[in-house]
Amino acid sequence: MSKIIVVGLPRTGTTSVSVALLEMGFLVAHMGFTKKAFEVAEAITDCPCFSDYRHLDELFPDSKFIYLSRDLDKWIPSISMLLDKMAPHLNAEKGRFNPIMKRSFKHTFSENLPLTAEELIQCYTRHKTEILDYFKGRDDFLSIDISEPGSLNQLRLFLGKEPQANTEFPKLNTGRDVAAWHEYKHPNKVNSNLAGVERRKYFDYEFGLGLETAPKNLHN
Repeated sequence: MSKIIVVGLPRTGTTSVSVALLEMGFLVAHMGFTKKAFEVAEAITDCPCFSDYRHLDELFPDSKFIYLSRDLDKWIPSISMLLDKMAPHLNAEKGRFNPIMKRSFKHTFSENLPLTAEELIQCYTRHKTEILDYFKGRDDFLSIDISEPGSLNQLRLFLGKEPQANTEFPKLNTGRDVAAWHEYKHPNKVNSNLAGVERRKYFDYEFGLGLETAPKNLHN
């Protein structure tokens, strides 16, 4: 069962890409926290794809993977704002976010927030290096910056779609907005917590054993 899996970090355009994929006709889960969500969705973006891509690569052979880059001068203030908002809910004991989300963010960033600009650059650079090394030489991998002209048509061609005259991605979650996905109405949206016969069970792989090396605590 092949998928479209977007492995870019938060605030690199994952919501804009998710909406673009919806408009191309794909069933899209912006984040996926259950087996059923991954089963139903044709495309999954954001969390936990940016941390679990190695496992997902094994689970879904012949999938296509998309990395999103962004200018660090724009990404750092944007991700800082997001992490500040999320920090209380990412707390291991008291946070209300899904455990998969907590684990994914802890692995990629840190459990000790906030992070300095230098620490965030380290997170971004490490993640990008690991992604590019892992997918090096593969034709099922695309890296784009959605702010660059023609990037939408690059994505369309990569996914076997015809290019179009409109070559710009939808501009969503700009500034301090973080809720654009929830506000966007489309019949192809897939619930991140979609329940199946196993209710809201996630996959059984043991994250952190062999397929990736968790980053060191940046505050140590």
